[in-house]
Amino acid sequence: MNRKYFVSLSIAAVLTIGGLGTSASAHSSVDDLKKQQDDVSSKKEEVNGKIDSKKSEINDNISKQKDIQEQIDVLGKQLNDTESKIKDKEKEIDDTTAEINKLKEEIEVLKQKIEERNELLKERARAIQEKGGSANYVDVLLGADSFGDFVNRVTAVNTIVSADKKIMDEQKRDQAELEKKQKQVEEKLASLEKDKASLQTLKKELDSQKAEKASLFKQLEKQQKSLEVEKADLQQESDELSKREKSIEGEIQAEQERLAELARKQEEERKRQEAEAAKKRAAEQAAAQSSASSSSSASASSAPAKSAAAAPAPTVSSGAWTRPASGAITTNFGTDILNGKPRMHWGIDVAARGSVPIVAAADGIVIRSEYSSSYGNVVYMTHSINGKTFTTVYAHMSSALVGNGQSVKKGQQIGYMGDTGYSFGQHLHFELHAGPWNAAKSNAVNPRQYINF
Repeated sequence: MNRKYFVSLSIAAVLTIGGLGTSASAHSSVDDLKKQQDDVSSKKEEVNGKIDSKKSEINDNISKQKDIQEQIDVLGKQLNDTESKIKDKEKEIDDTTAEINKLKEEIEVLKQKIEERNELLKERARAIQEKGGSANYVDVLLGADSFGDFVNRVTAVNTIVSADKKIMDEQKRDQAELEKKQKQVEEKLASLEKDKASLQTLKKELDSQKAEKASLFKQLEKQQKSLEVEKADLQQESDELSKREKSIEGEIQAEQERLAELARKQEEERKRQEAEAAKKRAAEQAAAQSSASSSSSASASSAPAKSAAAAPAPTVSSGAWTRPASGAITTNFGTDILNGKPRMHWGIDVAARGSVPIVAAADGIVIRSEYSSSYGNVVYMTHSINGKTFTTVYAHMSSALVGNGQSVKKGQQIGYMGDTGYSFGQHLHFELHAGPWNAAKSNAVNPRQYINF
C-alpha cells in the first residue's frame, strides 16, 4: 500500500518536473518576449520623438517659407513700384528732351533775331557815325517847313530813338531769357538722369534681393520635401513597430494562456492525486474493519500516510487559497488617500517587521519574476482554480526565491517582505486578478473574496 502510494507520488513528481521543464523553457520565451516588447516600445518612443522633431522642423520650415514668400512679395511690389517710377522718369526725360529740342529750335530763332538786331544796330551805329552822331537829329528838326512839320519830325526822331532803345532792351532780355532757359532745362535733365540712375541702382538691388530670396525659398522647398520623406519613413517605422508591439503582446498573451492551461492541468493532477489518496484511505479503512489483526497494522501505516498528506506549514490554510504573508493589514482594496490625493488601491497591503516570508497564495506557475521601478522585486503567478484562471501579484519584496516558469505549490515560500520600488515602508502589496494581469488592472478583484485575511 505504502509502495503504491510512493509510486503514485513519484509519477506525479515526474509529471510535475516534466511540466516544470516545459513551463520554464516556455516562460523563458515569455520573459524574452517581454524584453523584446520593452525594447520595441522604447524604440517606438524614440522614433515617435524623432517624428515630433521632424514635425517641428517641417513647421519651422513652412514658417520660414511663409516669411520668405512675404519678403519676396514685398520686394516684388517694390520692384513694380520702382519700375513704374523708372518709366515715369523715362517719360519725363523724353518730355524734357523734347522740350530741350523745342527750346533749341526757339533758341536758334532767338539767336537769329539777336543776330538781325545786331546787324540793325550796327547799321544804325554806322549811319550815326557817318552823319555826325546825334547832331543830325537837330538838323532834321531845324529843317522843318512849318510847326506841323516840326511836330512830325520830333515824333519821327522820338520813334527812331525809342526803336533803338527797344531793340537794345529786347536784345538784353532775350539773351538773359536764353541763358535762363538753357540753365533750367540742363539742370532738369541732369536731375532726371540722376533720379533715373538711382532708380536703376535700386531696381538692380531689389532684383538681386528677390533672386536671393527666391533661391532661399527653393532651398527651403527642397529641404521640406526631404523632411517630409524622412517623416514618412519614420512614420512607417513607427507603424511597423506598433504592429510588432501588438504581435508580441499577442504572443505574450498566448504564452500566458498556455501557462494558465498548464496550471489548470496541474490543478487537475492535484485533484486526481487527492482522489487517489482518498480512495486509498477508504480501502485501508475497509481492510481495517475486516481484520482486527491488520487493524493495528493498518492504523500504523495510515498514520504516516495521513501525515504525508497533511504536510502544509502552520500558516497555510485549507482550500485552494491561503494568506500570502503574516502581518497587519495597512491598506485594503479600493479607494484610499495617498500623499493627500485619492487613488484606487488595487490590492491589499500586509506589513510586519523582521524577516517575513512570502508564500504562494495558491498552486500555480510563475509568469514573471523581475524588478520594476514601481513594484520593486515582484512575482506574477498564474493559477487555475476550479477551471478558472487567476493571476496573483506579490510586490515590494526584498528578494524573490522563484524564477520565470517555475511551478509553485500553495504555501511554498517565494520571497521575503521588503521595501523596494515605490514603497513607504516594509510591506507586501498583494493583488488578485480574475483573469490575466494587465496594465489597466481591469481584472483586479478584492482578494478578500477568496482569501481570509
